[in-house]
Amino acid sequence: MSTYSDETLLWLIGDCFRNKLRNLIQVEPVLDYIHFIERDKKDVILNKAKSESNHRAVDMLIDTIIAMPRRAGWFREFLNALMMAGCKYAARIVDSDENSSPDMDAENDYCVQLINLLAPSLVRMKTADVCLVGYALDILNADDKENIEAETRNRGNMSGARVLLRRIVQKPPGWFSTFLEVLRKTGHPDLIRELTGTPPSELTCVNGNENQIQGTPIGNLNGLDHAISTPTEIELYCSDVSHEEDLDQDEDVDSAEAGGHGAADGAAADAGEADIALWDYQMEVAKPALQGKNVIISLPTGSGKTRVALHITKDHLDHRKQQGLPGKVAVLVNRVVLVEQHYNKEFSKLLKHRYCVERISGESKLKLAFSEMVKTNDVIICTDMILENFLARAMSEEDNGINLSDFSLIIIDECHHTQKGDVYQQILIRYLTQKFKNEKNRKERKPELPLPQILGLTASLGVGGASQTEKAQEHILRICANLDASAIMTADLSDRTKGPFKKVKMASRRQQDPFGDVIREIMKSIEEHARLRPSAEPGTQCYELWVVDQEKQAAREGDQRIRVCSKHLRQYNEALVQSNTIRMADAFGLLHKFYKEEYQKKYPTEEGERVRLTDTEKFLFKLFQDKKQNLRDLVNQPQFENRALALLRETILHEFTSRNKARGIIFTETRLSAIALHHWIQQNDKFEEAEVRSSYLIGGGDQSAVRPMTSRDKDIVLGKFRSGEINLLVATTVAEEGLDIEECNVVIRYCLVTNEIAMIQARGRGRAEDSSYIVIGVEGSGVSERERVNESREKIMTKAIQRVQQMSQKEYQEKVKTYQLEAILEKKCRTRRSEEKKKKKKDPSSVRLRCRGCEQAVSPGTDVEVISGAHHVIMTDDFKKKFRVLKTKNQTLPQAETKVVACKGCGHNWGFMMCHRGIDCPCINIPGFVVSVNGDVGTFDSWTDLDVEFPAFDYFSHASRFMFDSDEEISS
Repeated sequence: MSTYSDETLLWLIGDCFRNKLRNLIQVEPVLDYIHFIERDKKDVILNKAKSESNHRAVDMLIDTIIAMPRRAGWFREFLNALMMAGCKYAARIVDSDENSSPDMDAENDYCVQLINLLAPSLVRMKTADVCLVGYALDILNADDKENIEAETRNRGNMSGARVLLRRIVQKPPGWFSTFLEVLRKTGHPDLIRELTGTPPSELTCVNGNENQIQGTPIGNLNGLDHAISTPTEIELYCSDVSHEEDLDQDEDVDSAEAGGHGAADGAAADAGEADIALWDYQMEVAKPALQGKNVIISLPTGSGKTRVALHITKDHLDHRKQQGLPGKVAVLVNRVVLVEQHYNKEFSKLLKHRYCVERISGESKLKLAFSEMVKTNDVIICTDMILENFLARAMSEEDNGINLSDFSLIIIDECHHTQKGDVYQQILIRYLTQKFKNEKNRKERKPELPLPQILGLTASLGVGGASQTEKAQEHILRICANLDASAIMTADLSDRTKGPFKKVKMASRRQQDPFGDVIREIMKSIEEHARLRPSAEPGTQCYELWVVDQEKQAAREGDQRIRVCSKHLRQYNEALVQSNTIRMADAFGLLHKFYKEEYQKKYPTEEGERVRLTDTEKFLFKLFQDKKQNLRDLVNQPQFENRALALLRETILHEFTSRNKARGIIFTETRLSAIALHHWIQQNDKFEEAEVRSSYLIGGGDQSAVRPMTSRDKDIVLGKFRSGEINLLVATTVAEEGLDIEECNVVIRYCLVTNEIAMIQARGRGRAEDSSYIVIGVEGSGVSERERVNESREKIMTKAIQRVQQMSQKEYQEKVKTYQLEAILEKKCRTRRSEEKKKKKKDPSSVRLRCRGCEQAVSPGTDVEVISGAHHVIMTDDFKKKFRVLKTKNQTLPQAETKVVACKGCGHNWGFMMCHRGIDCPCINIPGFVVSVNGDVGTFDSWTDLDVEFPAFDYFSHASRFMFDSDEEISS
């Protein structure tokens, strides 16, 4: 018995061995033997185990022991309780006199790792026989046996096997050899071979004792190092099916059926054949698609939708081959990063042994040869826009176009995006149009064009903003109509898997906000200077919308005082928003950067190039300069930081210190806040002590001032996250949907609530057992209320789906057909309106450009030319006299420079210099100008909003002039 003091023993249990004990103690039987804990506290702990998890209940048990007054002999009673409840290894760990050697613990951990790795194979054991023999050989106690038998009776053989495996890995070191003997006695030579790499006939007994197998199991296991470090079929299987311990499957499913139809030719079984085995619920939702029907499969994130699609793909191609028909599958995704994910993680790895698989996206060089790739490959994984572009080519009878009939199956990932305006819908409108043409041709006995089978995948169909079941039902039926789906296939996994434990934490509002008060004071001064009366409170999105409208109106009217003030007010409003979600230092940094850049525009380094400041600009610069030191001083007073940030820090530290292996994602609203939160974590010593290693993950678009992430950037970050080098991602909504991020046990939405689809997607990132989903906000911000609304909408969605599934076939088909015809007519109306708009495009001579910053006339529209249909340039000598080129650091390539084209008069940004085939061309952005079209003055966010047909860039003319200017001649 240990002679340590109570304080030392509590430290050992609560801090030193907590993570190990969490995995080794079964709370319910242990509590039966503990008498120093009161009955009501025992009930609370038991309820914790039932409502959340055994892990959390163990934490509560340990915390209860540490917090309560202790009588003499409590430690001996705790040890006896562990021993009597069959948790002997846990007892050995906490008893200092019985501690096993480090080598023995390492060997035991290796055995546990192997059992977890091979669990998908082991759960197919004959559970009842293994349980009985294990009990006879004392590897299982009476409580274990009772629980395993009950689980097997109630939920099936495989579910009972999972309970058995969870129990045996909690036994003291040495259990592995006994388990191998149990498998030998119960007739499982295949499982023994998988666990040891040695045929059962070569395993011998120790000193003639049949109850212990010789074979130094760890010596044999060391030969599996490569298998454990390299993705195996088991790892691939586990990676797509979360909570495998809780998912059940009928024990009588035929292995050939689970592996898919059409076994490969050859002596050895295909490496991929066993990889595409499905659980019973996955097989159930796949059945209509395997029969060739169009369906939507809606399963929770992490429940194996991609694996189901993979199985359907293989089955489809196998059957087409057997029937002598061509088979071609397109897997459509709506994000570039998902192309690589589906290719590397699933389709290429598991189908390349039989079929040619290729991936193409907008960032791929193969996009130009898309039609050739379709011809030469069986499976194409591509972005929706790539396919739509080449379908449009075929419609306009251009070369290299493709048709929907080139495919026999199209899989649409995240199919809830098949709504108005989405590329998915544009593709499927083509499908529906041809479908109705085929029906007409069938009646007229004319040839029909073959159409592909459609398979939609989603974790949530959403409700389309509906607050009533009827409207949600209509929304879902319209998605079904767009996909021409015959049914929505769902599975109730509530009794098979536990969702993450959800918490909503609201921080109280600041009692004092001197930093925000200074910013609001500055904003009030600017509003008074510009004689503006805001219609919303500063620091809100409504205020930003108001100030953007003010800036646009002032630009059109030529009121530079209001325009410039509005521009600066928008920056202060953003800083106020940021100070309420991230640090005051980040908000101050945003303002400091803005004024530094504005100053550089007005005072460039070149002599003689200074810009004359207006009185309003002088006022704004001085206002910030006067208040800058005050803001800087407040930044260094942490007592005024927003309380949501303190709550986030507390939450992260709790989740990462109370788990054996924490891995989490924080979702936040903006790119700026994602990067700022990452830096905040890196700069905090407490996070380093808790071994929190963070990185940020943001979108790839270039619509904001923050440097976007390329696909390569994202791949690097996600690779580090999967390997464990990074264990906390701070992400914008780019990570909510589709991205298959390794199992997380901590998901936090920080001051961010959007719709019910985003909530379900984010929550689904918490795939690991014992995971937490935490929403953090500020009281009065509406975060808590919107989360409750989303929960309500999720229930409405579930009810609406059930109603759709319960509709009679006749009613369902009538509704779907009506919505399909409406969608086709709406598309035709839009197309006609677009064509009419093109016909009415105005002549460039009607256009005049003037600087948005100072109102000077810049150029007539006749000087604008377009390169490659996208880049608008002006090459005249008169235009060159009106701008200067400023060199700035390139955000995407820090070692390079970007040449900014700015107004000589006021320094306003007009665009950038680009080099086109050896010629420097000033490329202008339309937001930098006020545009007059036939006297009507306006501002535009994009050149596509301007109904003017500009001429194509005349390269020969400009190149000739360039050469003549260089005193060289061009021979004809």
